[in-house]
Amino acid sequence: MARWLPRSADLTRFCQKLNRVKTLEDDMMETSFNRCLSTIDLTLLGIGGMVGSGLYVLTGTVAKEIAGPAVIVSFIIAGFASLLAALCYAEFGARVPKTGSAYMFTYVSVGEIWAFLIGWNVLLEYMIGGAAVARAWSGYLDSIFNHKIKNFTETHVGTWQVPFLARYPDFLAAAILLVATAFISFGAKVSSWLNHVFSAISMGVILFILIMGFVLAQPKNWSAQEGGFAPYGLSGIMAGTATCFYAFVGFDVIAASSEEARNPQRAVPRAIAFSLGLATGAYILVSVVLTLMVPWHTLDPDSALADAFYRRGYAWAGFLVAAGSICAMNTVLLSNLFSLPRIVYAMAEDGLFFQVFSRVHPRTQVPVVGIVVFGLLMALLALVFDLEALVQFLSIGTLLAYTFVAASIIVLRFQQQKVDAPAPAAGGRPSPEPREGPSAGELKEYESFSDKLQLVDRDKSKEHREPGQLKAAFEPYLEFLSDFYPGEVVTVAVVTLMVSAICLCSILVFGSTHLHLPTWSYSLLLVLFSLGFLLSLLLISAHEQQRGTQTFQIPLVPLSPALSIILNIYLMLKLSYMTWLRFAVWLLLGLLVYFGYGIWHSKENLREPRPQRVSARYVVFPSGSLEERVQAVQPSSQPTAGLPDTDTEDCKR
Repeated sequence: MARWLPRSADLTRFCQKLNRVKTLEDDMMETSFNRCLSTIDLTLLGIGGMVGSGLYVLTGTVAKEIAGPAVIVSFIIAGFASLLAALCYAEFGARVPKTGSAYMFTYVSVGEIWAFLIGWNVLLEYMIGGAAVARAWSGYLDSIFNHKIKNFTETHVGTWQVPFLARYPDFLAAAILLVATAFISFGAKVSSWLNHVFSAISMGVILFILIMGFVLAQPKNWSAQEGGFAPYGLSGIMAGTATCFYAFVGFDVIAASSEEARNPQRAVPRAIAFSLGLATGAYILVSVVLTLMVPWHTLDPDSALADAFYRRGYAWAGFLVAAGSICAMNTVLLSNLFSLPRIVYAMAEDGLFFQVFSRVHPRTQVPVVGIVVFGLLMALLALVFDLEALVQFLSIGTLLAYTFVAASIIVLRFQQQKVDAPAPAAGGRPSPEPREGPSAGELKEYESFSDKLQLVDRDKSKEHREPGQLKAAFEPYLEFLSDFYPGEVVTVAVVTLMVSAICLCSILVFGSTHLHLPTWSYSLLLVLFSLGFLLSLLLISAHEQQRGTQTFQIPLVPLSPALSIILNIYLMLKLSYMTWLRFAVWLLLGLLVYFGYGIWHSKENLREPRPQRVSARYVVFPSGSLEERVQAVQPSSQPTAGLPDTDTEDCKR
């Protein structure tokens, strides 16, 4: 029985496989894609991904059913949470200008299995998001023509009464997805140009809504007679925040497009900042206008803005708003279809997904196989499935990706920077710094004992401390941490920080409602988990981090990513249990794909160093310091009689 149990060495190697990180190329600007996108192109892509159906539908839904006019506060909080995540994406996108977005960022810093699961969830997010927007696009156009398309389909095709399927097949939604797929397959420049056209029309309509809306505004709609500004209280505002967060999920299209940017080090951070700022301002101002034009409790959740103008007697304005909403939805469709195949390409290029999706068309320089296959899958989802119950996947998958990207920023910032070759030391000898990269598994050679002594004392040097090492000011108080490898304590502290954040948010969300904890127990647990969170944060701050990089860096690390982590976890726990159940099922399917295919075909398997024969001799000093014994054991420059030359160059300690 015991011989069937895995050995500890096998388990260790298996865990190392799961947590291996991606090795980046020497020249990260080299790519098979076409680097043709400017800062303006990326900014408009980000705006197109964020300012879509959410502006025309989500604002009215949250205002009427969740938060009231305080939806404005919900958008402000959601915008702040998105800003923290966006800054993390901006730093990664500038430092690692490769396609793949959150998947790639997690792979280069945290580990393989976590990266695969993030990428797996982002795939579902984009597929459901694109199909949902296509159905919303179809419904909005149908409402303009008095639902003639719906009535014709139900009469001539029929209706279904099957769980998880739509009431009737939406051929219009499927058709618009197929047309968008065709345009995306022509290349990044064509997609960008088309996005420019729709974004310009959409922003013009938004500007019209704001001007006309403030003219028609009535402050009495926020008065106590109409229910007040925050009729659902703080809980309604926070629940609205969790829903409003969905409005800002589109900015990661910029990070996914970084491999097609001309100058990603500058363009990606600027585009993310500009697009998120404009989108947040648009959502807040439109929410103000909408709740001031008509009483919040009379809004139509399906077409709030257009209906508000109709009810104020401006039917032509309502028609214009409906046309603008269709253009905005087109930009979201293009954003989803643009990003998804590129993330699939990144996973396939690394060997974690099927290799057929890593093919890039030689003329258009886009992953045409991924575009066509996933465009067809989106069209199928929009055609037959009822997407209402699945849309909440968008929030949980996005929040999980944001959480891992924030944690990856902390881990990456406190890691030692990898170099491809050692710099020459004085006298022409190789540097005692161990090499990293493709030859990391080779045996390092040293020519003299002084080199070995420099290697031994390198970590103790106080003049220059590398990232991940304890700061000199904290060494007298935390001396027991000095013996760990650089970055090792930080990694453990990040895990502890995330566990503390999960426990703290669980108590905040469920402590008084579902768990019915007494006041003393509730307060004690809050204090304990808050201390765990803060102590982990302080322990991370006590270590050196990378400085002086030429690319954008998020300020206040590790505080900013830690705030992003706790906000994202809090919003995730506000989602329904059915969302978590469906999410768990999707994760299990992802694990089957990874262990059935990805772990065996990963390209990192080829880069793993093979075990090599290493011989070493030791000289043990019973007392005294190593420095005092150097001259006594320093080998002479002449070979010792009877011994080969190589033996005199071996390390003696």
